[in-house]
Amino acid sequence: MIAQIRTYTINTGMMKSWIEIFQNEIMPRVIASGMEVKLSATNEENTKFIWVRCFSDENDLEKKEADFYGSDWWKENVNFVRSHLAHREIELIKLI
Repeated sequence: MIAQIRTYTINTGMMKSWIEIFQNEIMPRVIASGMEVKLSATNEENTKFIWVRCFSDENDLEKKEADFYGSDWWKENVNFVRSHLAHREIELIKLI
């Protein structure tokens, strides 16, 4: 099994809006695409949003990401979603 640790630095003053769009729009669609979300959290300073998505292997990751990022919703909202992000870091890890 593999996972992505996704760490997003959220633009100043946008954390509340980010959490709303994440919980109401992104998370349900990610789950509908078959991704398993193990964790979502903010750091103590409330400047970073961290979440973990799990997959059975790299082929599974590619298929499920293609489904999500190929969706009409994502294509119509990608600029709005990314307007919340100052920086993003995505680390792929192997679960043992």
